Amino acid sequence: MTSSKTAPTTRDHPFLPHETLGYALKRAQQAMRLHMDRQLQEIGLNAPQYNVLASLEAEPGASNARLARRAFVTPQTMQAMLVKLEQAGLIQRRPDTEHGRIQRTELTERGRSSLAQAHLAAQKSERLAREASSPDAVEMLTRVAEALA
Repeated sequence: MTSSKTAPTTRDHPFLPHETLGYALKRAQQAMRLHMDRQLQEIGLNAPQYNVLASLEAEPGASNARLARRAFVTPQTMQAMLVKLEQAGLIQRRPDTEHGRIQRTELTERGRSSLAQAHLAAQKSERLAREASSPDAVEMLTRVAEALA
């Protein structure tokens, strides 16, 4: 017997990977990323860079490792992103006072200004996504993520 939450996989009902929840989630995530990148391009940012700046706004002084976890990237990828953001004058990094190998990262004034503009751009993508989804979409997706974690 198949529950109403799982799709049957028999000869009469083959498993269709492109019609799964996982595929739909990935498609939606990719579309959101592309839309945000187009919106953020006018500011000179992309979605991962926006994530870093927003994370620093929420947690000033965050370490590279912490930022990498929040952005779902490797520490090596984060290091490259931080170099670019620092070169653009959006962040500043300094050694941690207690652990010299740890770099603490903070927004600059220019970074805060760019982030304010980026928030407006990201809100456009968020508004479109929410208008296209059900009222409980965020809660439902959070439940899916927690169930699979």
